[in-house]
Amino acid sequence: MQKTSFEILLYGIPYLVKIEPFSFNEEPRFKITYNNGPEYIFARDEQMSQYRAIGDEAINIPDDLEESIATKLQQLIPKAVR
Repeated sequence: MQKTSFEILLYGIPYLVKIEPFSFNEEPRFKITYNNGPEYIFARDEQMSQYRAIGDEAINIPDDLEESIATKLQQLIPKAVR
C-alpha cells in the first residue's frame, strides 16, 4: 500500500484523512492525520481483529472517526498483509 487519502463524512462533518504506511518490527503500521492535524499511529489489534490508534495521543481521536478509519484501512490493506 502506498500513501493515500480519502474523505469521511461523520454526522455532517467532513474529515480529510491521509495515510502513510510504514513497518515497525516487520509489522505494518500507519501514520494517520485528519484535517491536517496531528499524526496518529494505527497498528493491528489482534484481540479486536482490526486496526486501532495507539499511544497516549490516541485518546484525542473521536471514537466514531477512529472506527471509520480502521474500517477503511481493512478495505485498503491486502489480506496477505493483515
